[in-house]
Amino acid sequence: MYENYKRIKFERRGRALTVTLNRPDLLNAIEAEMHEELGRVFYDVAVDEEADVIILTGAGRAFCAGGDINWMQEMIDDKRIWERTRVEAKKIVYGLLDCEKPIIAKVNGAAMGLGATIALFSDVIFAAEDAKIADPHVSVGLVAGDGGAVIWPQLIGYARAKEYLMTGKPLTGAEAARIGLVNHAVPQGELDAKVDAFADRIMAGATHAIRYSKTVVNIGLKQLAHSIMDASIAYETVSNSLADHQEAVSAFREKRKPKFTGKL
Repeated sequence: MYENYKRIKFERRGRALTVTLNRPDLLNAIEAEMHEELGRVFYDVAVDEEADVIILTGAGRAFCAGGDINWMQEMIDDKRIWERTRVEAKKIVYGLLDCEKPIIAKVNGAAMGLGATIALFSDVIFAAEDAKIADPHVSVGLVAGDGGAVIWPQLIGYARAKEYLMTGKPLTGAEAARIGLVNHAVPQGELDAKVDAFADRIMAGATHAIRYSKTVVNIGLKQLAHSIMDASIAYETVSNSLADHQEAVSAFREKRKPKFTGKL
């Protein structure tokens, strides 16, 4: 059922399904094709009758580096691309929350921007101790509109969340575990075994009781997401058209520091 995916690969270990973001040469940075696939993958795994637990990770040395900078330029130049992206962004978050099956994020390396959002909306998060986690939307002149404004405050409180969302400052996996942003931080060499052991524990449990427990816990979070996502994406849409965003994208491509002006 996954033959039409090009940017995401799938591997089964018993009834555990590993879903891997697969652009390892570019740190699994998200472009149009991967973003579209992320908008439907959680709905597809939800109806996969051969899977009880989903493990979400990235190929190579990163979990997901966030948005591809060339894709960002395309969305500035062609608002029709942004319009598709805007719709898909909600599907990604709602897909994660609506999927009844437990989703375990295995953060094997950098999880940035939307990459961090996807990891943090998972049900249980294991991170390598040296993995970098951040939502640096502001660093590229964008609002953290694709879910970060929803999930970060729920995990670490509003004051800390605003600090990290307004600065884009990264945390290591160990720091993230210490403040409750992720569940567990483990040495890189132990990450696979720890995640597999936890998946095995979940699979040995009462399948439907576990699924339904996730479902009821997520009710409040779903209500919150539905109340915030439209506004946050609308503000991100505004920021996509501002001069500071174009400056940040240009600076990244030219390998220099951006010079923000705050001009509309």
